[in-house]
Amino acid sequence: MAGMSNLLAVLDAVDARLMSVELRTRSYELLGDLTGRTVVDVGCGGGRAVAELAERGARAVGVDHDPEMIAVARERWPGGEFHVGLACELPLETGSVAGYRADKVLHTLLDPVRAVAEARRVLAPGGRAVLLGQDWDTVVIDSDEPETTRRLVHAKADSLPSPRVARKYRNLLLDAGFADPVVEVRTSVFTDDTALALLHRITDEESWLAEQAERARTNRIFVAVPMFLVAAQG
Repeated sequence: MAGMSNLLAVLDAVDARLMSVELRTRSYELLGDLTGRTVVDVGCGGGRAVAELAERGARAVGVDHDPEMIAVARERWPGGEFHVGLACELPLETGSVAGYRADKVLHTLLDPVRAVAEARRVLAPGGRAVLLGQDWDTVVIDSDEPETTRRLVHAKADSLPSPRVARKYRNLLLDAGFADPVVEVRTSVFTDDTALALLHRITDEESWLAEQAERARTNRIFVAVPMFLVAAQG
């Protein structure tokens, strides 16, 4: 439970930033007009996107594999619709949604190809899918120890099931039968305590983190994360 609380705290801090708000808003725009239509947010976490999509007039459904996350989402957004479920086995009927959104999800999956095929299944003809996330090999960190930094970033990437899937989003959608993909890349820049919290999710190597903590104390910390945003039509 403590691990989930820490993760939620980091996610909340990142989600509250202006650049994150703008990125989410852009992902909603790429879904098209969903007024009165159903959209699923896969890997919904604490449910913020579900609430924001509902505010835009959609019937928003949140799905997450973690029952504790779903419990948090239901508590935070009591009017929302949330279900425990897997990205590769969504609790939705075939062709039942007009929009599909997966934000920072596919890198956690052993089989992202199957997840995108599942997106194709649940989407109605003409529906739109949006994939959003980071490529874990492209995290940029300013450090006096570049070789150590490179090692730690790659070690974190290699610990994930699909760390480089974001660079494959376009081709995954094409291979699943989607059409007219739109690709955008926006870089999130962190120069405050949120950066340090993110780095603690990458490594627990104390000597390296000590340098980053000193950088944070002296307003010298710098972390940049390119975010890949790809939308396509089913």
